[in-house]
Amino acid sequence: MKTTFGHAALVLLFALFAGAVECRADDDLQALLTWQAGATVSASAVNQYGEDRCFTAIAIPDGVWQRMQGKTYQPNPTVKRSDLRYLKVLHWDHDNRIHIGEMVCNATIAQVLVDIFRELYKMKYPIERMLLPDVYDADDERQMRDNNTSCFCYRVVAGSKVLSKHALGLAVDLNPLYNPYVKVRKDGTVFVQPSTGKPFADRKKYNRYLIDRNDPAYRLFIKKGFKWGGDWKNVKDYQHFEY
Repeated sequence: MKTTFGHAALVLLFALFAGAVECRADDDLQALLTWQAGATVSASAVNQYGEDRCFTAIAIPDGVWQRMQGKTYQPNPTVKRSDLRYLKVLHWDHDNRIHIGEMVCNATIAQVLVDIFRELYKMKYPIERMLLPDVYDADDERQMRDNNTSCFCYRVVAGSKVLSKHALGLAVDLNPLYNPYVKVRKDGTVFVQPSTGKPFADRKKYNRYLIDRNDPAYRLFIKKGFKWGGDWKNVKDYQHFEY
């Protein structure tokens, strides 16, 4: 009786597990079909959907354009909708999970970025989050605290009237919480952004998303024609790659 019951229980458990896996796969596939940015998906769902379809650059869809209004996009004489592209990519996080990512960038570097993120995906390079800054109402501090990787946001360089490279869609901030902006003020105090990134301002200490000159993402971005903010002299912007 014990053996019979044990076998039946195992059969039932397997059936329940198989059903759960099938249900999860269906959910993952639906997330890919509707491109639910931020969703976690399985490798099997990616294979079923088609990996090639997960790495594309397209004209800004109407829904995305509406989301951007009054947030990352402000009426201006410099950047038009036609100057921008919407990227669809996948990325791994440090816990070995696959996520659906999205990004808006300048059309001139759209394919370059698609190629970069596909290479990073292949090598399982960890990127924690990749959502449009509009999710955070284009609040840079908020999205950096959430370690969100992004590109386009129409804004000026802090403390100036000069357009940021982000305003042109020509700069990417990668894993910004763990790779903060660091500036030593004239009075000797240190400004770190995001403010919660202070523990990661010491670049001699290991962190799970650390960017340095030995980092695969650094080498890839530099190879593709980008410059790294970590090489700047007056300030250090360890998250920042600009074209």
